Amino acid sequence: MSQFTIRGTFETRHGPSPFETTIDAENENVAREHTYANFGSKHNLKRTQVEISEVEEQ
Repeated sequence: MSQFTIRGTFETRHGPSPFETTIDAENENVAREHTYANFGSKHNLKRTQVEISEVEEQ
């Protein structure tokens, strides 16, 4: 498992809000999927409301 740092923005009532999170995943695609799933469950957001701008392997 590798660690990935994911940066981007997500929609809030007050406009886009930046985020940075670190996720353990097998590859970059799995890290992206976990990020979308986390924002969906924690913030009740759809994938179209989360924009990933950078994925960096640690």
